Amino acid sequence: MQWSKNMRLIDANVILRYLLNDSLEMSSKARELVSSGNVYTKPEIIAEVIYVLKRVYQIDKNSIRAFIYSMLDDISCAEEKCVRVAIDIYSSISLDFVDCLLIAYHKINKENVFSFDKKLNKHLD
Repeated sequence: MQWSKNMRLIDANVILRYLLNDSLEMSSKARELVSSGNVYTKPEIIAEVIYVLKRVYQIDKNSIRAFIYSMLDDISCAEEKCVRVAIDIYSSISLDFVDCLLIAYHKINKENVFSFDKKLNKHLD
């Protein structure tokens, strides 16, 4: 997807305020930005969002999956198809999201991934 010059790349903090609605002022601004339709994000930012949801907020993987799917319905994302596949994988196995994203890049984009991680390599056949 090509982003226009008037679109804003939003970071993990904006997405977290949007998803968690935990700060009146910041969450309101995040909702306003998202509803404008002029925002997008990238997989590495989603990886940070997932890390924070899991480690800081201690949210379970299935709930994180639901949060990310909901977010992707409202916020454009580079490599969205890979992100959706990766979050599905993440919610069902014990790898971190970045490894799941590598699996998705391999499966969807046919990218050749090389790793020394044995658990990851089992999913790259």
